[in-house]
Amino acid sequence: MKIKEIKELSTREIDERIEAERLSLEQKKINHSISPLDNPAQIKEQRKTIARLLTERHQRKQNNK
Repeated sequence: MKIKEIKELSTREIDERIEAERLSLEQKKINHSISPLDNPAQIKEQRKTIARLLTERHQRKQNNK
């Protein structure tokens, strides 16, 4: 997910997306420990996406103060 796409989301959508991405990441980690993923770089990319979402949420909270 690109930063431009994240900025277009509402704060509520960002919160929902963070939760969904975290659940998906945990599932990928479990699946990867059982049988290796075809592309293990997906885990790294998903962690970065979560970080981008958290960063945008934090910036919005800072701007609203």
